[in-house]
Amino acid sequence: MKAWGEEASAGQRTPESVAARLEQLILDGIFRPGQLLPSERRLCDRLNVSRASLREGLRILRGKGIIETRHGHGSTVAALLPAREQSPLMHLFRDHPRTLFDLLEVRALLEGESARLAASRGTPADRVLITRRYREMADYVESVDPVDVERLARLDHAFHLAVSQASHNPVLVHTLQSVTDLLLSSVFASVKNLYHRPGPRKMINRQHARLHDAVVQGKPELARRVALEHLSSVGDALREIEAEDERLERSAMRLEEWG
Repeated sequence: MKAWGEEASAGQRTPESVAARLEQLILDGIFRPGQLLPSERRLCDRLNVSRASLREGLRILRGKGIIETRHGHGSTVAALLPAREQSPLMHLFRDHPRTLFDLLEVRALLEGESARLAASRGTPADRVLITRRYREMADYVESVDPVDVERLARLDHAFHLAVSQASHNPVLVHTLQSVTDLLLSSVFASVKNLYHRPGPRKMINRQHARLHDAVVQGKPELARRVALEHLSSVGDALREIEAEDERLERSAMRLEEWG
């Protein structure tokens, strides 16, 4: 059985149609930026096209800048967006911590909808991957104390990304992936500031479990509600920590001033 779709008809074997099918696989996240494409032989077999049509289709993609080919190394999916570290806007976002709360609002908008869509559109394979990513995160939390903040942040992000991919909305998925660095900074801040506190840690673990269950059990509205509650409560907890730090700083200043 072909893993990448139905058998190609004669009309679907032209170089243009081969290029279009490969573009769709890239949009769907089957092939990701930086990933080496399968060999020509495997691509021809999976797409049911001739080597000549495949090579011409790959040439079309190279002309669009979608893939890059190095002699002797094959073809790789190109970076689909400008390098994030070169963007002045990304520097501004990253260098001003207040944007963390703005980012949580954007995450709520995007991830709430992606959770709803994942619960309604997710395939059995999607659910397997979501469960795998959830278990990797949950097992790490249960087996390590104290946790490595950066590693847990990446496991947390991978779980949320698996949910978004199950939405089967390429624009939504690529929008989230385009701000991966910012999303990771958001997750990192949440883990760093909240996870060593018993109350927030229990809350985050419970919400992740509920989100996983709602998505894999196919409950769209519940999945959306849980995703929104998760991000809202994280924002509230971080604001409370910020307010607490400000209170401690004012108290210390008064003590220093008045002795």
